[in-house]
Amino acid sequence: MDHLLYGVAYYDEYMPYDRLDEDIRMMQEAGINTVRIAESTWSTHEPQNGVFNFSPVTRVLDAMHAAGIHVIVGTPTYAIPAWMVKEHPDVLAVTAQGEGKYGARQIMDITHPVYLFYAERIIRKLMAVVHKHPAVIGYQIDNETKHYETAGPNVQLKFVKYMRETYGTLEAINHQFGLDYWSNRIDSWEDFPSMVGTINGSLGAEFARFQRGLVNEFLAWQIGIVGEYKQPGQFTTHNFDFEWRGHSFGVQPSVDHFAAAAPFDIAGVDIYHPSQDNLTGAEISFGGDMTRSLKQDNYFVLETQAQAFPEWTPYPKQLRLQAFSHLGSGASMVAYWHWHSIHNSFETYWKGLLSHDFLPNPVYKEARTIGADFKRLSDQLIGLKKTSKVAVMVSNEALSAIEWFKLPGGVIYNDVVRWMYDELYRMNIACDFIQPSCTRLSDYELIVVPALYAVSDEALQRLNEYVRSGGHAVYSFKSGFTDEQVKVRHSAQPGVIHEACGVTYSHFATPNASAGLTGKLFPEGTEAGVHTVRTWMEMLVPDSAEVLASYDHPQWGEYAAVTRNSFGDGTATYIGCMTEPAALAVILRDTLQVAGLWGEDQQLSFPLIVKSGVNRHGSTIRYYYNYSAESVTFQYPYGAGQELLSGNPVAHAEELKIEAWGVFIISEG
Repeated sequence: MDHLLYGVAYYDEYMPYDRLDEDIRMMQEAGINTVRIAESTWSTHEPQNGVFNFSPVTRVLDAMHAAGIHVIVGTPTYAIPAWMVKEHPDVLAVTAQGEGKYGARQIMDITHPVYLFYAERIIRKLMAVVHKHPAVIGYQIDNETKHYETAGPNVQLKFVKYMRETYGTLEAINHQFGLDYWSNRIDSWEDFPSMVGTINGSLGAEFARFQRGLVNEFLAWQIGIVGEYKQPGQFTTHNFDFEWRGHSFGVQPSVDHFAAAAPFDIAGVDIYHPSQDNLTGAEISFGGDMTRSLKQDNYFVLETQAQAFPEWTPYPKQLRLQAFSHLGSGASMVAYWHWHSIHNSFETYWKGLLSHDFLPNPVYKEARTIGADFKRLSDQLIGLKKTSKVAVMVSNEALSAIEWFKLPGGVIYNDVVRWMYDELYRMNIACDFIQPSCTRLSDYELIVVPALYAVSDEALQRLNEYVRSGGHAVYSFKSGFTDEQVKVRHSAQPGVIHEACGVTYSHFATPNASAGLTGKLFPEGTEAGVHTVRTWMEMLVPDSAEVLASYDHPQWGEYAAVTRNSFGDGTATYIGCMTEPAALAVILRDTLQVAGLWGEDQQLSFPLIVKSGVNRHGSTIRYYYNYSAESVTFQYPYGAGQELLSGNPVAHAEELKIEAWGVFIISEG
């Protein structure tokens, strides 16, 4: 890519009247240079079985090409037409909730041969029409693909075959998964029960891993079909999404992003986040860091919000702040869902860049300034290369395992991930994400490991060796507890990593209101409430480790809560409890200082967020974001440069003031 892409999802098919020419005029005025089309409209393009009409697609392609606007074509396979379900009702996914019902999107069994037959046919018919069109720059494969909890007979048969190929014998499965418990033992392959009713967390987590594999296979299958048509210079991408809590939140339970992204040319993502007074940038940063890490390269934001929900309607200047926040994490494209606000059905009040009246509005007018700046500064901002010294290790396997064994109060894996990641973000620590299978641990000076509950001995031994060789690791509670089949290790906890952590424990509890922290990092006089322990506490017994904090508790006061062990040339810090964010910040700050990672950017903290990287000309680009409704003043600590948005020179040690919801972009040197 040689320029930034600024785009929208566009559906001429949804318009109440013909306004394509006017939409294009307004897009050009806003600096929109890319649109996404087609992935939601299978029933329009195949209204009856075998009857095709791609005139809405070619009409838009021709008009966009004439206007100089790029087009990304989506394969329309995530929302199936009514005729398919009428003729083949069994294409709907059977889940733990029973048989599916038609109406919503993403309700099909992605392994069903009938669905795959029709999906391949519509892809090939569409590709034959669009692949040589000069407007087309690439293809989005499907849309926010997941396995949709599919668990019917077709999937069950595949799972039994998978288990046989993976583990060989039923005797091995019975032993490894503990199936003698409650008479769950299986002694004939024909008796292998449906996973819908299992109470065995090991088997259930294995089924979740298998289901994630179905997503990998499905996306790779589509990429293979599209690859038969794809022209030189065209790309494939996908809009991965995250665990949803009314907005993008954490690791996607249904998809292993790293494995699923491998066959794509460019990683893509959908990022939605709180706005107005709740805009912190944390979700933008989390989603960007995750997606950049998938291919260690720049990525596309294929969907993010323009206006969306009423509680997300951005304050003035927030749309600009959000757009440049994506770039600071390494995005090369920012695109909105969607161009216009739909006038009926499910997303009526998920508003696009234009409101229901199609007239220029404050958000659209702000988008025009973004488009102009993207175009003007594209040469300097495209392709930002980022090198992180800190990595956060995440695991779908640990996520699935903790789903079976939730922490008190329903706390789950992503709560722990965001508990740790968000504090790093607020301290302006640049992060990558890695998985336990990562073999390039030495690329990082600090690895943060949230709740790595289910993991192989080999992965933990790599972490031990990483510390021995001079790396620094921070583990949260619940790390190293079980093997990859969610079988609890029978050694003293935390199992294999005891060697590097120099601490053990054999019991744990839910803290009551009186539990707190005391000791080296939390001396007397620590601000009230900061040292509170909540949710979970492990009773740590140091071996060789130094105690950084003990429990302030009448019964558990003899036990350590946070320890650090020197092991080889590195250190391993173990946090045996969940704390208030402010207490975690104290622990992480101390660890970062020990690791030599407390630098100029850490003199600033939220709401002033710093992102940086090197552009393709070798210049360091530094983004400064103010995520607050008040202006922020700081002293610029780096070499002289230029603030790109204003064109003003910036001197070393100059005092700079960023207005509310503002952004500075400084090119150094």
